[in-house]
Amino acid sequence: MQVKPLQDRILVERIKEEEMKGGIIIPDTAKEKPQKGKVIAVGSGKVDDSGKRIPMDVKKGDLILFGKYSGSEIRVDDKEYLIMREDDVLAVVEKEK
Repeated sequence: MQVKPLQDRILVERIKEEEMKGGIIIPDTAKEKPQKGKVIAVGSGKVDDSGKRIPMDVKKGDLILFGKYSGSEIRVDDKEYLIMREDDVLAVVEKEK
């Protein structure tokens, strides 16, 4: 199944962080969910009051940071994703040159 976000929404796949910290294995129940993800799909953008479409700042493939409680979790083909508004994105992580 393929999911296409609408308007200013994006589909994000969480990126798992390091599982071990200082030689201690943290159980799954005590772990916090990562706040970093990869953009899988983007909507077409928000429409302003005059009917003009505002283009999205994020694009497919971007690595982003988002808030702890951002978005809604969905499950597609046994994979977990988040659908969130572009406003919930805190930053785009750029690769060093």
